Amino acid sequence: MPDFIYKGKVYYNPVQLIMEQIGGTWKAPILWRLQKSTLRYSELKKDIPRISDKMLTQQLRELESDGYIHRMVYPVVPPKTEYSLTKKGIDIIELISIIRVYGIKLIESEI
Repeated sequence: MPDFIYKGKVYYNPVQLIMEQIGGTWKAPILWRLQKSTLRYSELKKDIPRISDKMLTQQLRELESDGYIHRMVYPVVPPKTEYSLTKKGIDIIELISIIRVYGIKLIESEI
């Protein structure tokens, strides 16, 4: 496959693109938790205790920008914000599940 440009960045293969979008420590766990239900920021923060507020906010913004999650802000006091998976987010859960199963196998083979 030839090189391609996506959002102004050159990619050398599609795996590089997808790993940048869902890779890292926190994006897959965020998406994984949203597969079951719509969650508020505080619920995500509570369910992922080691993530900082800054990192959670940054990862949510990136996932929203890449089209994996939808952010719904309700005009109430105090503000209420909910996050849910988009169609693209639902589609990526299958891949995350496969990667997760493989990771569990690797961990178990090392124990």
